[in-house]
Amino acid sequence: MGIGEVTEQLDWNGKRVTVAGLGVSGIPAARVLHGLGALVTVVNDGDDERSRAQAAELEAEGITVRLGDGATLPAGTELIVTTPGWRPDKPLFTAAAEAGVEIWGDVELAWRLRGPDAAPWLAVTGTNGKTTTVRMLASILEAAGLRTAAVGNIGVSLLDAVLGEETYDVLAVELSSYQLHWAPSVRVHSAAVLNLAPDHLDWHGSMEAYAADKGRIYEGNQVACVYNVADKVTEDLVREADVEEGCRAIGFTLGTPGPSELGVVEDLLVDRAFVPDRQKSAQELAEVSDVQPPAPHNIANALAAAALARAFGVEAKAVRDGLKAFRPDPHRIELVEEVQGVTYVDDSKATNTHAAEASLAAYDPIVWIAGGLAKGATFDELVEKSAKRLRGAVLIGADRALIREALARHAPEVPVVDLDRTDTGAMSEAVREAARLARAGDTVLLAPACASMDMFTNYNKRGEAFADAVRALAATGDA
Repeated sequence: MGIGEVTEQLDWNGKRVTVAGLGVSGIPAARVLHGLGALVTVVNDGDDERSRAQAAELEAEGITVRLGDGATLPAGTELIVTTPGWRPDKPLFTAAAEAGVEIWGDVELAWRLRGPDAAPWLAVTGTNGKTTTVRMLASILEAAGLRTAAVGNIGVSLLDAVLGEETYDVLAVELSSYQLHWAPSVRVHSAAVLNLAPDHLDWHGSMEAYAADKGRIYEGNQVACVYNVADKVTEDLVREADVEEGCRAIGFTLGTPGPSELGVVEDLLVDRAFVPDRQKSAQELAEVSDVQPPAPHNIANALAAAALARAFGVEAKAVRDGLKAFRPDPHRIELVEEVQGVTYVDDSKATNTHAAEASLAAYDPIVWIAGGLAKGATFDELVEKSAKRLRGAVLIGADRALIREALARHAPEVPVVDLDRTDTGAMSEAVREAARLARAGDTVLLAPACASMDMFTNYNKRGEAFADAVRALAATGDA
């Protein structure tokens, strides 16, 4: 099926659909399907106060909800639409497979419900950097005068984008590995896989399965499959993909680009992929300083976004203007303050080792604040790569011992403060200890390499606690 084609519209009237899970994607899916005439049953494992309130709202609209039993396949089910977080080994899905019932995610549903004039999708996935890259891409597309939105896993529902009254020329779509797993027929205009590192392996079962789900984003691409030259697995996924005739593999690199690549020459972002003579010429797109912050992994994000925009025909000037206008979301390598010559940077979003490695590579020397829930991660490789940049480390959280042991093995000379407390007030003490270790010219970097839920509601709250502690430090001058 070509990119310009729209999937055949189904007759939903009277179709028995089971929606697996309440929440940010399950509830909108149930309402959309009910509005189309489907007979919808929502099943949910939980039966808490919030779930009961959500169920009451849906039942008032005529939707059946079954709480406390997400394992049993409702009789007569013809299709399951699942929220992304439900694992493939759930008993409900085993029962569906045995009954020959298809399983779609909310992304698949949105794809199937597109209208005849549907906007093409430019899609991004990867272990880290997805949200930033998609928002950069949307900024570039807007600078080109295109009607667009950043949607998908980024927080704006694809169902809303596809079925809403607003019309778009193109959509910048963030897709997680969970979403891609349940999206068998999605075929986008062009796509990028930014990087791959072990993550969510408890959900996927293996690194191979995780990579395969990420690679689904390339299936059926029409114009460009964008990959990371520094991450061979992303190129391998391009080679394995079944794409439209004429679709090209486009690399991005922090080095000098070869033909069919975007990269960096001195202080410029340049394009040797979407130019008339790729062998002999290049197009300047922007200056490195146009990307904020100009950390290496953020430059890589900008190049990937630029590649997708160029694949859609966007001129070089719009790439520059879009990158200059873009500012990252909070808690992503965000400058908080400078106190007595020490720079304090919040990268609370670095919730795994791959993200923390990229963050640590952007600064030198560093007093590193790290720790939290490790989610099964190991830290030897991260510490070994970053050891020479470390002035000191302050460790917090439930699994801080794992990082402390890696530091002892690979950076024994680095002073370590181990804070034996997991209450939220620990962050203030961590910042004070980091300030004591730091010297003028250093960076105190919150890049935890761990999840936050042992101490904080989410990574946002963790970053806010760090920023509050830094500002309190600045106010007292106690550094």
